[in-house]
Amino acid sequence: TIRNTAGGIRKIAEGRPELEGFGRAVDTATEAVLDWWWLYVGSGVVMGVLVCAFCSWYVLGSILDRLAWLPSRDRLDAPADDRPIAPLPVTLRGVGFRYPGAHTDALSGIDLTVAPGEFVAVVGHNGSGKSTLTRLLAGLPPTSGEVVRPGSAGLGHLGGTALVLQRPESQTLGVLVADDVVWGLPTELAAQVDVAGLLGEVGLAGMGERETATLSGGQQQRLAVAAALARRPALLIADEATSMIDPRGRRELVALLRELPARHRMAVVLVTHHEADAGAADRVVHLAAGRMVERLPAWPQPARGPRRTAMGPPLLELRGVAHTYNRGTPWQAPALHGLDLTVRRGEALLVVGGNGSGKSTLAWIMAGLVTPTEGECLLGGKPVTRQIGRVALAFQHSRLQLQKQTVGAEIADWGGRATGSGAVGRALDAVGLDRALAARSIEELSGGQAKRVVLAAIVAGHPQVVVLDEPLAGLDPEGRADIVELLARLRDSGLTLIVISHDVADMAAVCDRTVHLSEGRIVTDPAVAEPGPPGRGTAASWPAWEYQDGSHR
Repeated sequence: TIRNTAGGIRKIAEGRPELEGFGRAVDTATEAVLDWWWLYVGSGVVMGVLVCAFCSWYVLGSILDRLAWLPSRDRLDAPADDRPIAPLPVTLRGVGFRYPGAHTDALSGIDLTVAPGEFVAVVGHNGSGKSTLTRLLAGLPPTSGEVVRPGSAGLGHLGGTALVLQRPESQTLGVLVADDVVWGLPTELAAQVDVAGLLGEVGLAGMGERETATLSGGQQQRLAVAAALARRPALLIADEATSMIDPRGRRELVALLRELPARHRMAVVLVTHHEADAGAADRVVHLAAGRMVERLPAWPQPARGPRRTAMGPPLLELRGVAHTYNRGTPWQAPALHGLDLTVRRGEALLVVGGNGSGKSTLAWIMAGLVTPTEGECLLGGKPVTRQIGRVALAFQHSRLQLQKQTVGAEIADWGGRATGSGAVGRALDAVGLDRALAARSIEELSGGQAKRVVLAAIVAGHPQVVVLDEPLAGLDPEGRADIVELLARLRDSGLTLIVISHDVADMAAVCDRTVHLSEGRIVTDPAVAEPGPPGRGTAASWPAWEYQDGSHR
């Protein structure tokens, strides 16, 4: 076929003097290729392999480099303990702990006993040593003092110690709720677990066949507790398990943890920075700077200052926005229903609602990262999905947004052309961070510092609108006050802010207007319908909610 095609080209060219040379060249080249086809095919395969290998190295090299500098050990790594599993009672005597390479102790002089049947709360601000204490209770040996228990801690083993972490999605492994409860258990032990009974006990009755991805934050935390109970632990440690969920979900989770010791003859240790969570505990341990103290210092509440800028014309508009995940499949999950919303230039808008109300979905739509299944989201009259980057989104978990090795590299990457040290320094100044922080590894940042670095990177990118998804989640009172003050400064600089949160009391000091979301709809609260100071009419005072479509709850 190739020869016939080349011959046809040669015959066509023979009748035209200007093409005769071209026809002969095609014929000669064709014969050479067909005579040496094995060489050309072999060389092509070799070159293809080399090109693919080079492209793969170039694309994946940064990922491999990142893996190389990530910490090689987890803070829960502990030497093997061959004793029978018996974590309780556990007693800490003069316990201290210093991480490798650190210049100071994370914990020092801790005396504590946890006995079966107790519900103990450990309260402290960020950096007080709470998480280090949980790791010692879970089996990590101290660097000073002693931890005495009758057997091994048995972390993750049947009848041992179970740990529920701050971010429930990091512990969710099964596709279905029922699968996740027994994930990792041997088949014979998994068959003995009353999955339906455990789900009913933690408030997830009838949800065994639901996909874990459709659960709210509070439901995921309950699922993590159910999965822990499936191991029949003697000691359950909840490390900041209430920090990422709304106030109602937090109260319900604390009530659940309080009841567990009586039901299962176990001990529960709740680690939190919310004093209110400790009210139901049998005993409260306060930590500050790695030591046990009588009480924690009180931090001043942020106060609203006068606005220094005026709001401009409409900038971001949502018209009939609705969104359904997995639309058209048996697993479709409606998240938003017919939202109409307008945000003006220079405005600070607060969107509040409980877990599962659709706040995070709204944030991703506003940033143009998700296209709504119905309606449109416009920035300056054009679809925001065609203007990616003009609306910046700060994730709820700031650490997930930090991809570079150092703070300076992260900010420079977001800043685009403004990559000089001066631009990085100005961005750090804008969020109240020391310029010396630019050389620090992002692995060394605290939760509050990580949120500020993300905001510094966003400022360097000069967006028109900034959407912040739960900016106060996981922060202690001091960190919350710092972020509120920072957002007030950004607002006064003329930046348009959309804050998505369930922390009405704190964020009302910054925002000009509050929009309430419930079950994917904007609801009108009579107490805040008229113009007035933001934050009037908390959820507890709402007599009724009216949806935009006229229906009521």
